[in-house]
Amino acid sequence: MDDWQKRIDAVWEAAAGGLVDEEVIARIDAIAAERAPDDAEAAFERAGARDSGDLPEEAVPLYRLALARGLDDDRRAQATIQLASTLRNLGQVDEALALITAEQEAHPDSPYRDAIAAMRALALVSAGRPEEGVGVAILALVEHMPRYRRSMTAYAEEITRRGA
Repeated sequence: MDDWQKRIDAVWEAAAGGLVDEEVIARIDAIAAERAPDDAEAAFERAGARDSGDLPEEAVPLYRLALARGLDDDRRAQATIQLASTLRNLGQVDEALALITAEQEAHPDSPYRDAIAAMRALALVSAGRPEEGVGVAILALVEHMPRYRRSMTAYAEEITRRGA
């Protein structure tokens, strides 16, 4: 891990458990400013700071920039989840659902697959499709079950079909 990322991580660690305020945003921005204005990682960190600081309208274009400029798989998944969550919270549910569904379909084996599924389930509920959302959530849980996988998968698929 390079020094830049260590300093970003230190800001996030210091802010953990507390509110992200103007000072945290300013510290992230100062470190991000060491990179080009269109740097994907810097945009991702700036977006996250604004999102965590309850400035979602400022976060959205930064997430979009980060995703457009290209992030590694780990950050791409995080940025997609965070952008979908922010869009959902801003009432842009259809866009959030399209974004998170595309991520789930393109990267079914992502280490973030459960968080992606949870975000998709929430977006489906917000889109007025709660049965389908429950099905997505149950399907995400199935792989963690020691028993009943077959029956739970069948139930979830049935609920999802019925809700779609």
